[in-house]
Amino acid sequence: MNTFFVGITGLILLLLIAAVAVSFHVTWRLTHPVRKPVNMDPQEFGIEQVESIVFSSRETTISLAGWYLSAEKNGKVSNGRTVVFAHGYSQNRLEPHLPALSLAARLVHAGFDVLMFDFRNAGESSDALTTIGLREQLDLRGAIDFAAAKKPEHTLGLVGFSMGAATSLMVGGVDERITAIVADSPFYSLREYLVENLPQWTGLPRFPFNWLILTLCPILLGANPRDVNPYQAVKQANKPILFIHGTGDTTIPMVNSERLFELTQDKDSEIWIVPRAGHVRSYPLVPEEYEKRVVAFLEKGMGKGK
Repeated sequence: MNTFFVGITGLILLLLIAAVAVSFHVTWRLTHPVRKPVNMDPQEFGIEQVESIVFSSRETTISLAGWYLSAEKNGKVSNGRTVVFAHGYSQNRLEPHLPALSLAARLVHAGFDVLMFDFRNAGESSDALTTIGLREQLDLRGAIDFAAAKKPEHTLGLVGFSMGAATSLMVGGVDERITAIVADSPFYSLREYLVENLPQWTGLPRFPFNWLILTLCPILLGANPRDVNPYQAVKQANKPILFIHGTGDTTIPMVNSERLFELTQDKDSEIWIVPRAGHVRSYPLVPEEYEKRVVAFLEKGMGKGK
């Protein structure tokens, strides 16, 4: 009998160790997504003059790479506004499914300067842990610092996609330098989102892996989803925010943007729900309307420059 209980106890212990090991491996993979190459040429989208840039995150050991696209240097009349793009999880500055260069070109032709960059552990930026919006806030602050120093006379705005949209809300909502935010397909709260959707990311059963990944692994990695809460920043943001979300988004359902929009404080905030669009797929579905809405919103929300 004692041998039987010892055997059962040993088996349970082995299963627990295996579950923890699997959870840690999956979390490591999620926080170290495979980099996508920066393999598109801005000239293919009508942007002839491109400045390659490298600057520091607010976490100064992290070096970030990107492009600065000047309206004036591309033959357009500057409108005194600079927009910083923020890409999604496991993507890079290209956000290739849009592609972001296409949208950037439209904004440049409308008179905006555009800063496109790679978050940590993406594109051509430094190796680091991907934290789905936690430490990426330091990267976006570094990009805003760069844009503000380069054209101090410009007003600044943000355009973010998915993780980049959530990060834009958390940074732009409290940074007084940012005058307007476009958030395409953000999540409301990272922990709440992962509790509901983690099995879709990992392919693992909800029990026991949700608890293991969300409780044990943040301790090991030093990055906790509890600290990534766009909704808190939206409640503090006294500036216009445009939420864009597709009805066909199964990755981050549109209810996330609807709940965030309910918390906005500025009367000029808007929400645009795009029928049938999937996750961050509104622009490729209706590019002309997307451009028209975004340009009009940014021109109004960002004023006429300083």
